[in-house]
Amino acid sequence: MARLEHHVFICVNERSADDPRGCCASRGGSEIRGLFSDELKARGLKSKIRANKAGCLDLCSRGPVVVVYPSGIWYSPQSGDDVRMIVEDHLIGGKPVTDLQISRT
Repeated sequence: MARLEHHVFICVNERSADDPRGCCASRGGSEIRGLFSDELKARGLKSKIRANKAGCLDLCSRGPVVVVYPSGIWYSPQSGDDVRMIVEDHLIGGKPVTDLQISRT
C-alpha cells in the first residue's frame, strides 16, 4: 500500500445533552465525516487520503472540528460545500482554506 498523503481527523465525540461544552456529534460531526468519506471516494482518493473518526479534539464549542495532517491545519466545516472546498483546495491543491480555518487557542 502506498503511503497516505493526508489524514483527516473528524471529531465525532458525543457528550450528554446537558454538558455545557457541547460536542461535535450534536453539531454534525458524523455527517461531516460521511461527507469527507464520500467526497474522497467519488474522487478516487481513498488510497491517498484517509478520513478518520476522532474522539474529542478539545475545541467542542467550535465543532464540528476537523484537523488535517501532516499540515496540522484545523477546520470547522459546516456543510458539504465546505467539505468539497477543503478537499479541492487543501487536500488536492495544497492551499489551505483560510475562511474555514480555526485556531487552537
